[in-house]
Amino acid sequence: MTDAPSPAPTPAPPGRSRLLGRGTGREASYVADLLRTETVGGAILLAAAAIALLWANSRWRDGYSTLRDTVVGPHMLNLDLSLGTWAADGLLAIFFLVAGIELKREFVAGDLSDHRKAALPIAAAVCGVALPAILFGITATLMSQGASASELSGILRGWAIPTATDIAFALAVLAVIATHLPSALRSFLLTLAVVDDLIAITIIALFYTESVNLLWLVAAALPLAAWRLLLKRKRTNPVLLAIPALVAWGFVHASGIHATVAGVLLGLLVPVNRAVEDDPDRRSVAERLEHKLRPFSAGFAVPVFAFFAAGVTVVGGGLGAALRDPAAIGVVVGLVVGKAIGVLGGTWAVARFTRAELDEDLAWSDVLGLSLLAGVGFTVALLVGELAFGNGSERDDHVKLAVLCGSVIAALLATVVLRLRNRHYRLVEARETADLDHDGVPDVYQADGRLDPA
Repeated sequence: MTDAPSPAPTPAPPGRSRLLGRGTGREASYVADLLRTETVGGAILLAAAAIALLWANSRWRDGYSTLRDTVVGPHMLNLDLSLGTWAADGLLAIFFLVAGIELKREFVAGDLSDHRKAALPIAAAVCGVALPAILFGITATLMSQGASASELSGILRGWAIPTATDIAFALAVLAVIATHLPSALRSFLLTLAVVDDLIAITIIALFYTESVNLLWLVAAALPLAAWRLLLKRKRTNPVLLAIPALVAWGFVHASGIHATVAGVLLGLLVPVNRAVEDDPDRRSVAERLEHKLRPFSAGFAVPVFAFFAAGVTVVGGGLGAALRDPAAIGVVVGLVVGKAIGVLGGTWAVARFTRAELDEDLAWSDVLGLSLLAGVGFTVALLVGELAFGNGSERDDHVKLAVLCGSVIAALLATVVLRLRNRHYRLVEARETADLDHDGVPDVYQADGRLDPA
């Protein structure tokens, strides 16, 4: 039994723009390369989290806690931190460095450089952050009837936990359930996650910083300036760049602001030249640096953080206690319901108020599937949970379980929706591949003068 051919797309009415249209061949190639790295990283991330969960619930669970809480580092520099803290403050700074570079490239030379294209992922990301936070607050408040004002205030400190999408996890799921999803949708998810990361690090800096030492913060400007100067002069020796980067990280850490903020600042200071970025025969400093750092970030830094953060003990009543915790329930509702409605609602609002329409190749069910997939949260969600409730605290363990459960539920719901569309896109892709001409570029990328030799 074969699927009936899809009806011919209806042309857009005059004056109507298209949302999530097909990008250039260069953009599709970039997304494909990024997907390969992040998908592999997501698989390693899943494995690291699974190992941590198994170890933390085995008879050797004390060994896991001992390893995570082992303190290393010089006391005189105030860097005598546990291995778990080193992973959260140090290794995640590399993750945010890569995110900062990607964000800079998007704003200077990518989709976010065009305000018309940028409106969609920015609106979707903002709504996808705001609604989970609101639903967390409503849910936690309703479930905390009888709690004192101070107790409720403590619970509501976790409002930002369900706001962030874990792009590595989401892309790993997407690679399995929707192998033929159009590159425009994958690019939309990637861009949305980049903006999501920027909002998340802003939230961490503004709302989870108890005190700031301005002297150390001002001092951080010097190594940041040295980093920028080295890159402007195209000095990309890893050892040379590591010196100002580590000093900047140390100063930001000493200032009281979470050290991962240093990673974003370093990434945003990487010079980006649009002319070089658009030239398929040249590789910019930002592209080379991102290319070197991303495999280390996705394949080592984030999985190690996941290993130390995901080891929650479920046996002995841990799961039952989490199910009764208002903060944990709020996290699940925020990830599963808030993210889906927020991202879908933000996308619909852009279409509604700009009188734009989805690209003729897409359907709103595709956007619904991606919106559900945006509820897969892990890395930043676990980090915010630690900052809100204290690493190793009982409530922190509860919200960690909630993040895992909410992410699994969101992934399963996204699977149901996206699998229904996957076969359709597989047939579409087969037809486009058959249209290859002598130059090896699909004819669809040559339409309307959009030929891109990359």
